Amino acid sequence: MLRLSVPFRQAISRLTLPVMFLFSLALMLIGRADQGLTDHLRTGIDDALAPAYELVSGPIAAAEHGTGAIGQLFNLASENAQLRAENASLLQWQSVAMALAAQNNALQSSLHYVPPPAPKFYTGEVVADLGGVYSRSVLVALPDIAKPAGLIGAIAMDGRGIVGRVVEAGERAARVLLITDLNSRVPVALGASGAPALMVGTNGADPSLLYWSPGSPPAEGAMVLTSAVGGAFPPGLPVGIVHYDSQNHPVVLPLANLAALRLLRLFSYPSNLPVLTPIPHAAKAAPRYRKPRA
Repeated sequence: MLRLSVPFRQAISRLTLPVMFLFSLALMLIGRADQGLTDHLRTGIDDALAPAYELVSGPIAAAEHGTGAIGQLFNLASENAQLRAENASLLQWQSVAMALAAQNNALQSSLHYVPPPAPKFYTGEVVADLGGVYSRSVLVALPDIAKPAGLIGAIAMDGRGIVGRVVEAGERAARVLLITDLNSRVPVALGASGAPALMVGTNGADPSLLYWSPGSPPAEGAMVLTSAVGGAFPPGLPVGIVHYDSQNHPVVLPLANLAALRLLRLFSYPSNLPVLTPIPHAAKAAPRYRKPRA
């Protein structure tokens, strides 16, 4: 083992902080000089660390699911009874759904309805909750069949609703900007009338609503869906529910469980999305700007 003298070790300890400071300053100057280089470097680092994140997150998820399975062994009887009741209810709804499907097919046939093309999607595991350039973003490990070039701008969803959009994609990982991030802007439609508004991230738990129509503020409990305005999102995807906070400001309670993301589906929608016909009273009303809260 190589032994270092005491003066030499003291010199190294004194030089560590200045050297790291100069190195950080050099990285900042390089980032200012060439933004593309830093983006490429960050994407490369994400690709390199994605397998490590996935390797670490796997045992943690296995331990969590294992603990849950052991705890459920003591409730098998009650769960079986609940599942039998739910199964009976689902069988009743199945007959209703089959009748509605037949009616829907008949109406589509009479109207010569042509359904829009189905989007391509990939399923990936969330391997890291990242900060950095974006305060609210996650890193998703991509499957081998994914094509990163077509994933920029893809819509990320969990089993409940919209999570965000893909802003960066490498060969093995993609970065998803969450709807709660300060840089997120999502055109939405409110309630059954489809009144237009803009959902803006605040870096908090609930995004805020801006630019809703004057004279018709968002209704408490109204459903929030994506809008095709701007062409960034397809229409009709579930986002959340309108709620008024303690300061009487309309916010959106997301349907997606953003605090515990595990698996995400990344949807690549075609560029020729259908544009919904605007509602007459909503088209005549000019949007009103509401000053965002501090």
